[in-house]
Amino acid sequence: MASRHDSANTPKLNYSNTPVLKVLFLTNEYPPHIYGGAGVHVGYLSRELAEMMQVEVRCFGDQRLEEGNLKVIGFELDQSNFTCPKPLRSVFGAVRRCTDFNTTNIDADLVHCHTWYSHFGGVLAKKNYGIPLIVTVHSLEPLRPWKREQLAGGYDFSLWVEKTALEMADAVIAVSGETKRDIERLFDVDPARVHVIHNGIDLNQYRKADSIATLKRYGIDPIKPYLLFVGRITRQKGFQHLMRAIQFMDRDFQIVLCAAAPDTAGMAEEMKTGVERAKAERPGIIWINEMVDQKTACELYSHAAVFVCPSIYEPFGIINLEAMACETAVVASAVGGIKEVVVDGETGFLVPLEQMKESPFEATKPEKFARDLAARINQLMRDPQLRERFGKAGRKRAEDNFSWGAIAAKTKALYESLKG
Repeated sequence: MASRHDSANTPKLNYSNTPVLKVLFLTNEYPPHIYGGAGVHVGYLSRELAEMMQVEVRCFGDQRLEEGNLKVIGFELDQSNFTCPKPLRSVFGAVRRCTDFNTTNIDADLVHCHTWYSHFGGVLAKKNYGIPLIVTVHSLEPLRPWKREQLAGGYDFSLWVEKTALEMADAVIAVSGETKRDIERLFDVDPARVHVIHNGIDLNQYRKADSIATLKRYGIDPIKPYLLFVGRITRQKGFQHLMRAIQFMDRDFQIVLCAAAPDTAGMAEEMKTGVERAKAERPGIIWINEMVDQKTACELYSHAAVFVCPSIYEPFGIINLEAMACETAVVASAVGGIKEVVVDGETGFLVPLEQMKESPFEATKPEKFARDLAARINQLMRDPQLRERFGKAGRKRAEDNFSWGAIAAKTKALYESLKG
């Protein structure tokens, strides 16, 4: 990720008369080791901010980079002496690395944390180094109860450390208005300390691509339209609902499932069984069981007739923005921040999803949601003109509202307000 981000689309502001700041980012994910939207966010935001100030990133991994105002240090972890249950290894690994983040001297003016894995590090930095703490909320642990499948008792720790960090933070950044409301509802946080700054998109990297090399590599017929899903195999992404919906979809288009990185072995098996069942029912099912790079994803988005996002929980839903930037119509569940990205009837369709309170990763009427999802997909697949109109409108919306330059400027202004 060595190139500047959509700078051609965003006017640069003059910060010559403002104090020089240094911010420390603490994060689990950082390029090239990313698996979700938070890693994408941190990668782009850190580079854009480095055009205006000093940025140091401490992350999980082996990264090493010094480029202008940007310094990136990866912290590796030796788990060979861990004898705790497997689900707890990532939890104790996070605590150990958060401690390492702090025993390495901190000379920044502020510390900015991303995802609960880094929150303990932020708490230590605020208390020990006396610097303001900012937390960006990419997701909220109380709204992801299925994480207990992955973390076991470690989920209780993630709940605790997130609550502790958010309630002591000097500022909390919500990636959508819906997330802000969730924060204020679930935590004892002064609403004045919660600021909405949306996620962004690199408009130069994410744009319609002509190449069909990726399609050929994975056996996708470039002549026949296809529905595309891109996401991790996790309850949050709603793969279980998508697999149920396939039976109600028309048979004259391909379905490309770019799905990998299962949360648990059980989910991996559930996905495998679902794909085998779908293949037995209809032709044209293609499963790409790997995490693809940005260029590959861009080609998949660009040639898809429709992109589907059946997530049950998305604070923002950057994946939809990526598809829109590549001029692809979207069908998505009407949850969380997705409703602030996808405009129903303009850039795609939003499908209502009512969730069970006692089991939030399931719908109250799962067959109805599956049928409704399939109905909107079928409608777009039968209407190329509508797909094209939605695709053009999606690109324009991305250009008008979600550039990284504007997002970095808002973030810097927040930093400056905390330093007085």
